[in-house]
Amino acid sequence: MAGQDADTLEQEIAPVIDTAEAAETAPLASHAAIAAPRKIEFGTPEFVRTNCALFAAGFATFALLYCVQPLMPLFSESFHVSAAGASLALSLTTGLLAVSLLVAGGLSEAWGRKPMMVGALVLSAGLGVLSAVLPQWSAFLVMRALMGVALSGLPAVAMAYVGEEMHPRSLGIAMGLYVGGTGLGGMSGRLLTGVVTDMWGWRAAVMTMAVLAVLCALIMWRYLPASRHFVRRPLHLGLLGKTYALQLRDRTLPWLFAEGFLLAGGFVAVYNYIGYRLVAPPFSLSQTKIGLIFAVYLCGIVSSAWIGSLSGWLGRRTLLPITLGLMLLGTLLTRADSMPVIVLGIAVLTVGFFGSHSVASASVSARAQTGKAQASSLYLFAYYAGSCVVGSLGGVFWNLGGWSGMTWMTGSLLLVAILVSLWLRATGRSA
Repeated sequence: MAGQDADTLEQEIAPVIDTAEAAETAPLASHAAIAAPRKIEFGTPEFVRTNCALFAAGFATFALLYCVQPLMPLFSESFHVSAAGASLALSLTTGLLAVSLLVAGGLSEAWGRKPMMVGALVLSAGLGVLSAVLPQWSAFLVMRALMGVALSGLPAVAMAYVGEEMHPRSLGIAMGLYVGGTGLGGMSGRLLTGVVTDMWGWRAAVMTMAVLAVLCALIMWRYLPASRHFVRRPLHLGLLGKTYALQLRDRTLPWLFAEGFLLAGGFVAVYNYIGYRLVAPPFSLSQTKIGLIFAVYLCGIVSSAWIGSLSGWLGRRTLLPITLGLMLLGTLLTRADSMPVIVLGIAVLTVGFFGSHSVASASVSARAQTGKAQASSLYLFAYYAGSCVVGSLGGVFWNLGGWSGMTWMTGSLLLVAILVSLWLRATGRSA
């Protein structure tokens, strides 16, 4: 019955989309000699320019988003809030980002992919500047929440752009490079924040991230090609709702969305609260030293592109349980009392996370046949909802059971994610 409903919805949606596309492309119909624009392939100069721009987009998104993560112990000290309260600096951003993503994909259908992404990044950078100068904790949280709304115009639209403009042979590595950019942004957001904070304070660190985001917006504006395989059409809320309903009735997509929730939640929870463990005895590390530990993000940057290309050989449904297993292993290693083992655990967790995210997001783009931007929005809604919910819930487990309680929570979620990925593989539900 569910399958029949999905077919009915697809039949209702397809004529609307086809009509819109036909109206836009009608002037070309009489010019048979004009070939359809080719998709971007690996090894071409255009591929390099496009991925440099998308890499910058991913960099800025995660730098703005996660620069507050290593600062949470300082927020607790400066504003007299608990660990769970300090986590709102990130959870409010990711929570509003998750909700806004449900509309952002549809808005990009009307405004265009590139203008939406560049505008979102410029607005987010401006909010970052304001958050660095406002003195009250409540005002700071408001700016962080608004930043989540502004940033929603970038991640899902970027995934849709890759799915539309890249040749299928180049999709995996292009998505891996984009995710690698988010890795470098996440690392810089944490590492530079720690160094600048020790030198000039946390407000200067947040301002630095905002300035970097402006530079990334300029790179996107200059080098990202305009969409060639996308047709603008007005925002149609009824059609948008039907597209979401169709994707939620798909036999595979909802499970991929669930994987996004679990893998992001587990990863963010570990990174949120590892700072509380490392600033306390017996480690007693400074912000700079904690920031330097996050240089293991380089492992994620390298591995995301490599795993993205590896998925074309092994297959995404085979690779996903392996990368999720690495996340679980890394989480367990952070339970050790040895600093080298903890750093190794963070590195393994990071490699597994970026590999899992790269594989899962590419699977969503490949699987969605109707409304790629909306499918990407639903995946990232689940992804950032996991970051928000599990990221804050980790503070409760930290207060109740310390690092042991936190890692038991995270490990349990990742075990569920592994079981889901194995079930998808066993039942043949793949992209």
